[in-house]
Amino acid sequence: MHPFDLKTIIFAKHAQHVVLIHFPIALFIAGVAFDFLAEWRKQRLLSAAAYYNFFAAALTTIPVLITGILAWQWQLEGQRLKGILLMHLVAGCVSSALIWVVWLLHRRARQEEKGILSGYRLPMEASAVALVVLTGHLGGFLSGVNVPT
Repeated sequence: MHPFDLKTIIFAKHAQHVVLIHFPIALFIAGVAFDFLAEWRKQRLLSAAAYYNFFAAALTTIPVLITGILAWQWQLEGQRLKGILLMHLVAGCVSSALIWVVWLLHRRARQEEKGILSGYRLPMEASAVALVVLTGHLGGFLSGVNVPT
């Protein structure tokens, strides 16, 4: 196997999910950081940066979910999930839903005349980051990154 073989890169049974997952994680965490800074500093530019990070994070969850489900189907041939893999799937779906909810909250605030964001969004964003981190941690065990040596 050659590391630059396009066939291996494109058609590997799980490689796309493992690579793509970093985009929504990074974009969402950066969006939360921008949103907390925007709230603290009262700067609309930081709020706009948060909004666009949340939008990009939400969009990139779509191929991540698709490739995760395809990896399950290809590698495990659709077997019934259990243990860490089941927890990873459930946490991943809930994380994705929360990312979309956060973006929709920001979108709704931008469309309203007053443009005031709800007060519960920051605790919700912090909780979503915790769930995203947990999901990534579980995925690390599945990929062999977090396996004790």
